[in-house]
Amino acid sequence: MYTGLRPFLFRLEPEQAHAFTLSLLRLVGVLPPLQTLVRLLYPVEQRPVLAFGLNFFNPVGLAAGYDKDGLGWRGLACLGFGHIEVGTVTPRPQAGNPHPRLFRLPEDRALINRMGFPGRGADFVARRLAGKHPPGLVVGVNLGKNKDTPLESAADDYLSGMQVFAPLADYLAINVSSPNTVGLRRLQERDALQHLLQVLVQEREPLSKRLAKPIPLLVKIAPDLTDGDLDDLLLVALDTGIDGLIVANTTIQRERLRSSLALEIGGLSGAPLTQHCLELTRQIVARSQGKLPVVSVGGIMSPADAKARLDAGAVLVQIYTGLVFSGPGLVRQIVHAIA
Repeated sequence: MYTGLRPFLFRLEPEQAHAFTLSLLRLVGVLPPLQTLVRLLYPVEQRPVLAFGLNFFNPVGLAAGYDKDGLGWRGLACLGFGHIEVGTVTPRPQAGNPHPRLFRLPEDRALINRMGFPGRGADFVARRLAGKHPPGLVVGVNLGKNKDTPLESAADDYLSGMQVFAPLADYLAINVSSPNTVGLRRLQERDALQHLLQVLVQEREPLSKRLAKPIPLLVKIAPDLTDGDLDDLLLVALDTGIDGLIVANTTIQRERLRSSLALEIGGLSGAPLTQHCLELTRQIVARSQGKLPVVSVGGIMSPADAKARLDAGAVLVQIYTGLVFSGPGLVRQIVHAIA
């Protein structure tokens, strides 16, 4: 089915194609007959996973960035995802970076984006997440800071996001690794990250008690950290008591790309990250001695890629660019392959 649709989508400008597919998924999410049809077209077996104190229907999730404003997540759930990560969400609405800001690299099975956290803000997304969630689906919200929020005040933005979405989401992801918001990656540095996570963890305890539910906190990291940076980050993560890491965001590296668009500014995702993110997953599992659960993302383009991440010690995997190039059947294929 997707094989016939993809040539049409790939003739559209990438952001336009994304908006079109998200509109279709939004329609699926509000019409029960369409939900039933899509579930019949893409049946997925149950492969339960326990992670961060949460029960996942299966280990395959949708990475943040696909459904930034929570428009299509109910339709996406019909494709068989075990979890969906909405966002990145900032406290206040913002336009993001100028167009064009999303580029398709078919020769490399990759995307480059410099979106810059465009979105309608936390209040809008909170309304989209309100109400009953599809049975068995775990919903995460990926939190970021507004572009005009100074780094020294970044904790306020993340704290605001946590307060808004803790009642609505099953887990929260702290995005300090997008390359498309100036200075954001500096929040991964030891002292800055220590401060940020201490603020969030300190607030989490009373918030969790008030809501009578756990609030798992994960941190999404960059794939471009040096060994020393990674050691510092792992020390902070273990010291502050966060629940896990999402490994990893898009890369600013441009090695062995064939496309004429390879030098576009932004974060690269897709097949060029496959091996690197696999090795990074292995490193983090080993260095943390398994004490930090890893959600592995980046360059998962096939069932074999996903299985390799789980074999490397990841508890969950996420896809995005693989969905663009392989279509929605990839979820079912991965789940079947890891049986």
